[in-house]
Amino acid sequence: MAPRRTLWKGLFVAGLFVSACAGIAVWRLSAVTAAPRHLTSASLFDFSVPDLDGRTVSLSAYRGQVVLVVNVASECGLAVQYPGLDALYRRYKDRGFVILAFPSNDFWQEPNADADIQTVCDARGVTFPVFAKSHVRGPQRSPVYDFLSTTGEAPLWNFAKYLVGRDGRPRAFFGSLVTPDSPVLTAAIERGLAEAIAVPDRP
Repeated sequence: MAPRRTLWKGLFVAGLFVSACAGIAVWRLSAVTAAPRHLTSASLFDFSVPDLDGRTVSLSAYRGQVVLVVNVASECGLAVQYPGLDALYRRYKDRGFVILAFPSNDFWQEPNADADIQTVCDARGVTFPVFAKSHVRGPQRSPVYDFLSTTGEAPLWNFAKYLVGRDGRPRAFFGSLVTPDSPVLTAAIERGLAEAIAVPDRP
């Protein structure tokens, strides 16, 4: 009997460990973290990135807007957030808000080529800007995500969200399970939109 009790005890402890790890993972995917300001003099608007057609786009085109940066993936279960993200974009875009989406296969959910990603986005009714597939974590991450990582946060899965202020610096990070209609997210967007746009002093 003793070996059997030892086996069941071991399975019980292992189950507790797995449950704890799963709980921690869900908690991190649901995380909301305020980003410390001015970690760097750089701004999101300093970067240029290719779009799905291969054209280089300067993010300075969005200077002065509040930006939600999202790493997306066509075959991820969380792609159900696409309609909510588009509704969020349409709700606030006339007030100076934009969503910038960056497809990535870092989590093995975006095997498509850029042209096919465009087809998926069109089918889902996406109207916010979507850029070329890139890396969002690890040593190969893109310059944009290298900049965003100065917050101390990196995506743990698809559909993680960084809120960037009108000055181009991160304000907050939202884990993948924070939905587009989350009151926490919309409240942060409202605060960002209320920020004044800094106007440089004239000589």
